[in-house]
Amino acid sequence: MCRILGVSRAQYYRYRSPKPSKRRAEDVDLKQRILRIFAEFKQRYGVMKIHHELNLELQPLQRRYRPRRISRLMKELDIHSVTVNKWKAASASKTKVEQRPNLLKQDFSTTGLNQKWTADMTYIQTKRNGWCYLSTIMDLHSRRIIGYYSFSKDGY
Repeated sequence: MCRILGVSRAQYYRYRSPKPSKRRAEDVDLKQRILRIFAEFKQRYGVMKIHHELNLELQPLQRRYRPRRISRLMKELDIHSVTVNKWKAASASKTKVEQRPNLLKQDFSTTGLNQKWTADMTYIQTKRNGWCYLSTIMDLHSRRIIGYYSFSKDGY
């Protein structure tokens, strides 16, 4: 049968009872170490930091692993570092801002509803959509929010 299929006997028996290669067995051990380090540092460490920790840990054994191998194993494990973008202050715009008249002149007193409104806009950072923006309008007499609008870069 081997002659007809053009396969050597050794290859046939290797196929029938496969033994994991030394590298595959090493990968299983390495995956456990990667998961341990990843969990130990609260899922914040990426490939390079895990690479550094592994090499520190295995230094007495004089065994070093390349970052590409660690990256491949992390992809197989479907893990990646959780990154949070730092908040950056808005930079000054190059366009000139038009001056608008100050209609309230710091007089916030009212005698009835819908006489004076104020508006504000704020930024909220979310994990899913990044920075979201929330704009609100408040009636100064009742101190209630009478309207709001929220959006993100994705349009949600």
